Amino acid sequence: MPTTPDHPPRLATTRIVAGEKPKGPRRTVEIVAVAALVVLIGAGAAVASATANNNSAKNDAVTQTGAAATLRLGYFPNVTHAPAIAGLQEGIFARDLGTTKLTAQVFNAGPSAIEALNAGAIDAAYLGPNPAINAYAKSSGASLRIIAGAASGGAQLVVKPSITSAAQLKGKVLATPQLGGTQDVALRSWLAGRGLKTTPGGGGDVTINPTGNAQTLKLFQDGKLDGAWLPEPWASRLVLQAGAKVLVNEADLWHKGQFSTTVLVVNKAFLDAHPQTVEALLKGHVDSIRWLDAHQREAAAVINAGLKDAAGQPLAPDVMDRALAGLAFSPDPLAATFPELLAHGVAAGVAGPADIKGIFDLAPLNKVLKAAGQKPVPAAGLGTQ
Repeated sequence: MPTTPDHPPRLATTRIVAGEKPKGPRRTVEIVAVAALVVLIGAGAAVASATANNNSAKNDAVTQTGAAATLRLGYFPNVTHAPAIAGLQEGIFARDLGTTKLTAQVFNAGPSAIEALNAGAIDAAYLGPNPAINAYAKSSGASLRIIAGAASGGAQLVVKPSITSAAQLKGKVLATPQLGGTQDVALRSWLAGRGLKTTPGGGGDVTINPTGNAQTLKLFQDGKLDGAWLPEPWASRLVLQAGAKVLVNEADLWHKGQFSTTVLVVNKAFLDAHPQTVEALLKGHVDSIRWLDAHQREAAAVINAGLKDAAGQPLAPDVMDRALAGLAFSPDPLAATFPELLAHGVAAGVAGPADIKGIFDLAPLNKVLKAAGQKPVPAAGLGTQ
């Protein structure tokens, strides 16, 4: 695509996997060390406020106008992150951010993105709701705010064809992208509701191994996994490329099939220091979703190009079609579902009871939506709107 004022140059991205240093655009996968990750997540949340304040001070030293000199954005190479991918590929974020320089980093799963956000390595991120809830609770609200929704749907438990019921999962080995991630919480909570115990360390009635998505595909193909609860496009890849079948479509577990898969969060200190930049980011986010809605025929190719840039490999057309069919993109984070998401984390044994009032700051988003002639979205009593 040529570089024009309407299509600024695409950004190079750096891929980050929990426990590893950045290695550029090369695809990287790993099975996450569970105990070490729990320590890292807790430690990162504990230091979030101090580190973020230091980071904001560095930005403030560059500009005093309210606009940050740089915005560092994290996202995953998943179809569920299509608003981020389209915004980067089409130059939408770069256009709306104006003079603020945008850099992007690719992560494997939510907890590792939260770790980077808390450490001051990034300023904002697309991720699942459960890591955001966990970070907010652990930091007593100092770490982040959810400023928008991005995607609903697109998560499934896929298993070997011989498995037809929850009872048959006893003694089996399943995978999720990362301990404490949204799909990890969904699986553990669903199993607990059917009388099957799990532990964060991999024990219990069902063994759950937090595993990088690409590695999950390979392990399933090799017969070393019985199934996995995955976001798109990975659920579709296991079904279409590895012979898995759907045991649970998560949409069937929620009212009207609506549940938050991806939200946009921002470091709290960055939000306080640079509200102008956050509003510009949100404009880019809303414009990206509008672009996806208005360019559905082109969207698959653009998302696929972004996935190739981020992960080194595009998707097969049938995988992309299946993945997109189960997704809806919207700036509404479905705030009313978050108390239930928190309860799922508690039931899963990866979170404790917490007060999440204040986790949302949707006022900047609703200002952007109003300017665009769109309806505001509610915070459901869990923050400003």
